[in-house]
Amino acid sequence: MDNSKTALVTGTTSGLGFETAAQLANRNYSRIIITGRNEPRIADAASRLASRTGRAVFETLVLDLDDMASVDTAATELASRGGSIDTLILNAGIAPPPSVIMTPGGLEATVTSSLIGHHLLTMRILEADLLAEGVSIVIAGSEAARGDVPTFKPVDVHAVANDHFGGDLEKAIENQMRMEAPAKYKAGDTYATAKVYVAWWAAELARLLPEGISVNAVSPGSTPGTDAIRNAPFYMRAFMIPLFKLIPGMSHSVADGAGRYLEVADYERNVTGKFFASKPKKMTGPIEEMEMDHFSDREAQRALWNVTSRVAGGVAYPAV
Repeated sequence: MDNSKTALVTGTTSGLGFETAAQLANRNYSRIIITGRNEPRIADAASRLASRTGRAVFETLVLDLDDMASVDTAATELASRGGSIDTLILNAGIAPPPSVIMTPGGLEATVTSSLIGHHLLTMRILEADLLAEGVSIVIAGSEAARGDVPTFKPVDVHAVANDHFGGDLEKAIENQMRMEAPAKYKAGDTYATAKVYVAWWAAELARLLPEGISVNAVSPGSTPGTDAIRNAPFYMRAFMIPLFKLIPGMSHSVADGAGRYLEVADYERNVTGKFFASKPKKMTGPIEEMEMDHFSDREAQRALWNVTSRVAGGVAYPAV
């Protein structure tokens, strides 16, 4: 393995991000940039990673994906350090909280941490020309986006657009992001919708990027061993997640989940704009490209891209 490679992994203080960083170190990456909301936590993560892997290759970066000013500051800091990123893993996200949480920017927190902050970070990295030739970008999706997981049903934004916004998809998508009437928060459905948005974002960005760069959404599968479940509704933490751990095939290890990110990062660069997850109605096991109709909705993909760019502060690629 080429030991001169650099990776950036978001959400690295615990769980999937932490495990992904460790696996990258074991692949002999020489520079792994890890992120967290504050310096003490991310410094502690770097220390634990170095102890676990025996390699002092971890570089910290303060990044709060819910705060667009923090994302801009982090991107500026990255640019000042220089160097190129060979693998970009956009991992951070939260489990759906029982009641709606809004960010200071007026956006629902699940979609902000899953997508909006990652969009702005990626656009700033592109603006600063920090991506190496042949870079692979992987963003965290979810099995819930398929629409076949109990209690998780993505919102039909076409129906919302037709019923309430004269067919305007952008208004319908932004309405869900801002949780304004007629949008209604329902934890599982809101989460599933945010992860559909992630898949649409990956597909649209793949069309915009130059040949030789790949961007794919990947579900880590059912990994209840992470800290993300701390925000989940009580019934999920008390009943569903313990049940998942008991039933064969309903969950797997954090290491297996992180391994999915790196599996897709290793794909040929002409494999791009896809969403990979477990087989339909499965929560673990081998991953494959998801081919449900709603993932190939070109109109919705473009509308989502436009809305995401707008709510992230008018930042898109290519810059206009």
